[in-house]
Amino acid sequence: MKTICTQLLERFTHDGERFLRSIITGDESWMHHYDLESKMQSMQYRHKNSPAPKKFKVVASGRKVLLTIFWDMEGIVHIEFLEQGTTINSERYVSTLRALKGRLRRIRQDKVKDVVIQHDDARPHTSRQTQCALQQLELPTIPHPPYSPDLAPSDFFLFPLLKKHLKPMQKLRRMFALGVDPRRNAKTCTKLAPLY
Repeated sequence: MKTICTQLLERFTHDGERFLRSIITGDESWMHHYDLESKMQSMQYRHKNSPAPKKFKVVASGRKVLLTIFWDMEGIVHIEFLEQGTTINSERYVSTLRALKGRLRRIRQDKVKDVVIQHDDARPHTSRQTQCALQQLELPTIPHPPYSPDLAPSDFFLFPLLKKHLKPMQKLRRMFALGVDPRRNAKTCTKLAPLY
């Protein structure tokens, strides 16, 4: 019996770029409204004799949303957000797959027939209900070995990148909020121009 990776490599050898272009990968991840900085992001340069800066313990935001995303070589194909307290079950995942198929018909008409879904082996993805829906929707899947996050592009590429770039957006939002806060600028304004 060939391993899944060997099967995929053989398929790539046979179909080449066309196989890669047919893959739509999908996964879910929790996104905090506010996320902590990584050690790399909070790193500061200082002289070797300088004292270490004080760092305060920061806690991740309690609020979060569950991001479900499907994407391919061209970009995002379908995206959904679920509020905290909701989970992905087979019924919910089938609904997402139906929405994905509809979106594919609208934005990737040339690709609808050739598409192959790549998702991990989470229970909602492998349930009988989901497998029947995938067959009905004519969405074939790439086999995924159990416990192999290294084969899920969303886990090792997209989610870390997304989370890294969301952090500066949160800082930017706080900066704009400070910039338009009238209490912050009122004293400076009245000192500079008493006629205000």
